[in-house]
This record gives sequence, structure tokens and C-alpha cells, in this order.
Amino acid sequence: MNIKLDDLSSEKVVQLIGGHLQNMTLHSPPESIHALGVEQLKKPDMTFWSAWEQDELVGCGALKELDTRHGEVKSMKTSPNHLRKGVARKILQHIIKEAKIRGYKQLSLETGSMDAFIPARNLYEESGFRYCEPFADYRDDPNSVFMTKKL
Repeated sequence: MNIKLDDLSSEKVVQLIGGHLQNMTLHSPPESIHALGVEQLKKPDMTFWSAWEQDELVGCGALKELDTRHGEVKSMKTSPNHLRKGVARKILQHIIKEAKIRGYKQLSLETGSMDAFIPARNLYEESGFRYCEPFADYRDDPNSVFMTKKL
């Protein structure tokens, strides 16, 4: 798998992000959806990576800088044909490594509280993330859980 910095110009990437946003509407009410669209992922505080096997997009992930010591995992998504193959784990490891290189002391995330998000929460727990209170601009929400990892 090749994980590369991405400018979000590929139609395959745009479609994966669109599918991610659409999938969120199946499991979360609109006010609880914190997934980002392509334009939001292009902002200066975001770094976006895509993961490929030859010319096939297998997943993506992003890192948002909250401040010089704290980052947020965003837009973790595995292509539907590559679920349960370790794609998300490799992308998350890549994001954690980059956060450490940047000198972040903490990495946090928001994900859903519903059963559909159990695999994601399990991955984050296995990667050393622990449940926490809302961070940054998030507020308590019964449809969200918040996790953080000290680096």
C-alpha cells in the first residue's frame, strides 16, 4: 500500500469523500455529522493522505492542526471493497507518525457513538486512544464519542 500526500483533485478521492459524507447521513443526524467535504479538507490547517494499491484507491485520512501541540484525526475512510484488510490501521499509523514528527503531544478525534462505529472505536482503542471529554469546538453530543492519545 502506498500512502501519499494528496491534493484532493482525483475524481476517485472526491467520490470516496462524497461516499463518506453520504454514509454519515445513514447513521447520524445532521447536527452530529462532523465529517468534512473536499473544500474543508483543502484548508491550510489540514493535511490529507490517500492510500493506493497500484491505481486503486483503498482509503484516506487527514490530520488537522488544532495548535502546535495538538492534532485531530479526520476523514478516516476505507474504500468499501477494502474493508477489514488493515487499510484504516495503516493510515492511522501514518497519521500518528506524522503527528509525532510535527511535535504534537496529543492527538484527538471524534467518532460516532452508534453501533455502526464500533469497528472504528475498536481500532482507535487498539491504537492507544482513550475516551475523553469534547475538545476544541466540539460539544457534548449523545451521537458522538471523543478520544485522545498522548504522544
